[in-house]
Amino acid sequence: MRSRPAHDQVRGASPRQALTAAMSGSFLEWYDFYLFGMAAGLIFPKLFFPESSETAGLIESFGAFAAGFLMRPVGAVLFGHFGDRIGRRRMLLITVTLMGGCTFLIGLLPTHGTVGTLAPVLLVLLRLVQGLGIGGEFGGGALVALENAPTGRRGIMGSIHQVGTPIGLLAATGIFSLIQFLPEQQLESWGWRIPFLLSGLFLFIALYIRRALPETRSFQATTSHERIPLFALLRHHPRNVLLAIGARMADAVTFNVINVFGIAFATQHLGMDKQMMLNGFVVAAAVEVAVVPIVGALSDRIGRRPIYMFGIVVCGTLGFAYFPALASGSIVLAWLLIVLMLAIGTGCMFALQGTLFAEMFSTRSRYTGIGVAYQTSALIGGAPTPAIAAALAAAFGQSYWPVAIYLAAVCVLSLVCMILAKETFRDSLDDDGESATPDSDAHRKDPTR
Repeated sequence: MRSRPAHDQVRGASPRQALTAAMSGSFLEWYDFYLFGMAAGLIFPKLFFPESSETAGLIESFGAFAAGFLMRPVGAVLFGHFGDRIGRRRMLLITVTLMGGCTFLIGLLPTHGTVGTLAPVLLVLLRLVQGLGIGGEFGGGALVALENAPTGRRGIMGSIHQVGTPIGLLAATGIFSLIQFLPEQQLESWGWRIPFLLSGLFLFIALYIRRALPETRSFQATTSHERIPLFALLRHHPRNVLLAIGARMADAVTFNVINVFGIAFATQHLGMDKQMMLNGFVVAAAVEVAVVPIVGALSDRIGRRPIYMFGIVVCGTLGFAYFPALASGSIVLAWLLIVLMLAIGTGCMFALQGTLFAEMFSTRSRYTGIGVAYQTSALIGGAPTPAIAAALAAAFGQSYWPVAIYLAAVCVLSLVCMILAKETFRDSLDDDGESATPDSDAHRKDPTR
């Protein structure tokens, strides 16, 4: 078996290079995600599902949004397999191309008025391919930052990688807000395409940044690799996989309730102005840019679990106040709840997800482990949430209380998973390449701490 040099003898990316490469993919992933979500609630029902009723068209549009999630676990396993066997960096060039390329092509799609039912078919097809790339991006991007992180700085490095998320939201929401000033006819004919076509520019920038990225230090220091990382993951870490999936559910469901479903519901049934809702998420994203690194740095001092659990509690409790705040007609109150739930609630969770999940798995199956946990929760938690929320509201006379109860129940599940999970912030990401005992690799203490 060919040996590899120890961690301190290999040359990886500098922290700045690693974070720039990681953030470029994080930004593009979430720019695409937020953009499609907003368009699914506000634009696509008219352009791609015009023959359905208002409610049915919205649910069908949310179905197209959900379709991308079907391929995410597939992408996580596919890119995780090769990422754990041959390296992280090469996979990241492919995943970012699939994400940005598909978003760009959506901007070129003909609508239902031009090609009929072929239009939604093409929309769903591109969404599926996009989901494949997204499935492999998060794990690889997180590991570029974390496996090059200095000792005791994984929390801050992992959180800065996640700063690409609110920046992506800022860009997507800001650009989407600007096109709303176009006359409705121009917006529906060509204006809606502009944000999607801009993804081509962002893709070019990401590829330029990642072109010379070296392999991560931890991967270079690994002495051997699993033949099938997925099997090794399920054999050695089944408990941690389930806990990670459950822990992320609160984040996935919260965002899709307050943003993807929330914007559509508030504008159609609560009388909120569409632009005011979008502006609220711009404000929340700006706050989140500052909050996320603070959360990461704090987690390096007190641990991941208490901060993560705080975020879950914020989302689960404030879900009952969110829709009443929107219905109150007060813009300030509505924006305050958006900031608290998005920037603080979900911010305390997603800022730590890459770091927390990476610490739950060994190097030989870490790419696969992060991807499977993250994307499976996205599939079963995030994907159906807008449609479930819309159906629940419609079943109870467009009442938002069933949706708030649904969100709270998911948060309880995530809280239980975090209570059962072990603290990992003092553990090392390096292992000697040998298979760990089941779910025990998370106990490898970093001797320098």
